[in-house]
Amino acid sequence: MKVHNTSVNLIFILALSAIIFLCWFNLRCNAAATLRNETDMRALLEFKSYITEDYFATLDSWNGSSHFCHWPGVKCGLKHQRVTHLDLKGKRLAGSISPHIGNLSFLKSLDLSDNSFRGEIPQGVSNLFRLQNLGTLDLDSNRLTGEIPSSIGNITRLLYLYLSGNALNGTVPPSLGNCKQLLRLYIGENNLNGTIPGKLLSLSSLAHVNLSYNSFMGSLPMEIGDLKNIAGFDLSYNNFSGMIPTTIGKCLVLESLYMQDNSFEGAIPYLADLQNLRELDLSKNNLSGEIPPWTLNLSSLLYLNLSHNNLEGEVPIQGIFSNATALEVEGNPKLCGGIQEFDLPPCLNQENHRTKRKHLTPLLTVIISVISVAAVACFLISVFFIKRSRKRRDATSKFGHPTFPMITYKELHDATNGFSSDKLLGSGSFGTVYKGILRSSNENPVAVKVLNLQRHGASKSFTAECQALRNIRHRNLVKVKTACSSIDYKGNNFKAIVYQFMENGSLEEWLHQESEGQIQCNSLNILQRLNIAIDVASALHYLHHQCEIPVAHCDLKPSNILLDDNMIAHVSDFGLARLMPSFSGESNLNQFSSLGIQGTIGYAPPEYGMGAEVAITGDLYSYGILLLEIFTGKRPTDKLFEDNMNLRLFVKLALPDRIMDIVDGSDLYGEMTGGDAYEITSSEQIKCVVNILQLGLACSAETPEERINMEHVHRELITIRDRFLK
Repeated sequence: MKVHNTSVNLIFILALSAIIFLCWFNLRCNAAATLRNETDMRALLEFKSYITEDYFATLDSWNGSSHFCHWPGVKCGLKHQRVTHLDLKGKRLAGSISPHIGNLSFLKSLDLSDNSFRGEIPQGVSNLFRLQNLGTLDLDSNRLTGEIPSSIGNITRLLYLYLSGNALNGTVPPSLGNCKQLLRLYIGENNLNGTIPGKLLSLSSLAHVNLSYNSFMGSLPMEIGDLKNIAGFDLSYNNFSGMIPTTIGKCLVLESLYMQDNSFEGAIPYLADLQNLRELDLSKNNLSGEIPPWTLNLSSLLYLNLSHNNLEGEVPIQGIFSNATALEVEGNPKLCGGIQEFDLPPCLNQENHRTKRKHLTPLLTVIISVISVAAVACFLISVFFIKRSRKRRDATSKFGHPTFPMITYKELHDATNGFSSDKLLGSGSFGTVYKGILRSSNENPVAVKVLNLQRHGASKSFTAECQALRNIRHRNLVKVKTACSSIDYKGNNFKAIVYQFMENGSLEEWLHQESEGQIQCNSLNILQRLNIAIDVASALHYLHHQCEIPVAHCDLKPSNILLDDNMIAHVSDFGLARLMPSFSGESNLNQFSSLGIQGTIGYAPPEYGMGAEVAITGDLYSYGILLLEIFTGKRPTDKLFEDNMNLRLFVKLALPDRIMDIVDGSDLYGEMTGGDAYEITSSEQIKCVVNILQLGLACSAETPEERINMEHVHRELITIRDRFLK
């Protein structure tokens, strides 16, 4: 009996000790987390203390009245509530950069561009350059001086380095060559000098490099040929000298090469293998020799500037040399021939030919004249058929051929384990999406959309769609990484587009988890919903008003809104799942659309059902319905909406007094795993929700003329968010 009691006591003591230890451990963890959060807050407040001018009063709300994750320009991770993004671009801030910013140990992106920061990039910021998570450092267009810190080379995951438009001096540190994942290096428009380290120009990851408007000197290293993924290279307005390395001809992805206003000499190197090259500027150098014959074979070339060199010999009249607006050759006194617009002297062999012809007999002159007329006639007939052929090609591809790097069928087959069902993300009548990992993507997953070529018009639209997608770039559009137009292992035509993969899936999954049979462990709080709405509005504003040719999405809905690991929204599936040829020049607004039918039931505007042409006002309607769905949690096709009831009327009848009855429940409580709640707690915040839903109604007005444009919507939503956070 005594032994039994002793055992019980021992078990009790052990259990009590375990409970005490767990409580102690939990307190330690909470204390550590609190300490880390306080470190971030102190770092931000120190950053604010270095600001001498804040034109828009952006940092006025950086105080203890709200959590620092809510401060303007600050974004935190969902799990740890640590600062991951600091974006103060274009806020008209002045002052110096605080070295304490280096204490933001979770920082992934720092954007202070388009401000008036002065002084050096502080040495104390070297802590920042040891961070393994930092992917973007953007200090463009400020007034920074001093040298580029060599410690930047310690950022092993740095992808984007933007330092252009400052007054930086000194040389480029060779340590930048340690940034093995660097994609973009922009250091133009500074006072930098010296030579470019060969280690830096051998980074195969680099896709875009801008070194223009500096005082760099010396010859380019032969390692430049290691830039296997370089698409844009700008070396213009420097003091580079020597011969252009022949290895540059190995940069097969190159699309634009600017080398003007330097002191390069010797012959133009062999670049015939650069079949993607569109723009080549070699003007204002000391290049010599003849114009290489391979320049006639670069069908992709749209602009060639060889002016103000020491070139000699005959200027061709074929290829790009037949287009006076695409070619510049003036300032080469030894050049001759060419088309009439260049007003160059005739070549010597042409003069001799004219002299001899004067002595020909009249009969021979007549014969030659007849032959010449026949040749000209044949030439004109050939030109006629060539132009007609080009017009036919243009009818199916208004934007030309895709020039971003293509990928093989085998690579996609391997990346998706033979298009295994285990990799299937979704499918529809227009194609199937798989998750895959390309060897060239550094183990980062991608989304592979395999087009259903049985759909009429899909194959013809592929080239035009790729080009349209290639020409649009925005942070809230899903990025197209590459494409494939090939033959599969069965000998069938195969076409696919590879997209950036989004870790957090679609907005549809977050809004309607329960209806999909999932356990709703995560839900979107109101601030997240508002940020997503702003992201989508920003993307549409870009597509409608900032693209050279307006783009109508035509199928905006929650399943086409994808969320990355920071819950930033990206619009997808325009030109991916549903394709159609571009509109003709006479059509409404000269727009390009990705949809050959009128969208999805519930989201398509009513005028489409009456045969109206696709227009960007149709996107406004879809966005309005999307906005109402985001904040009510109700689909436009919900069973609640029968007879004459619909989502618009459902919201309209509740405004403004019964708004809390229709808002999605998780909006009210701000449930979010691992994060703070953003609850609707004040009358002012309720007014914000009312204003949001009123915007949704205004966008989805019955007639296109009544709908407000996306520029206005985007601006209003940002104003509403600022009011909500106060």
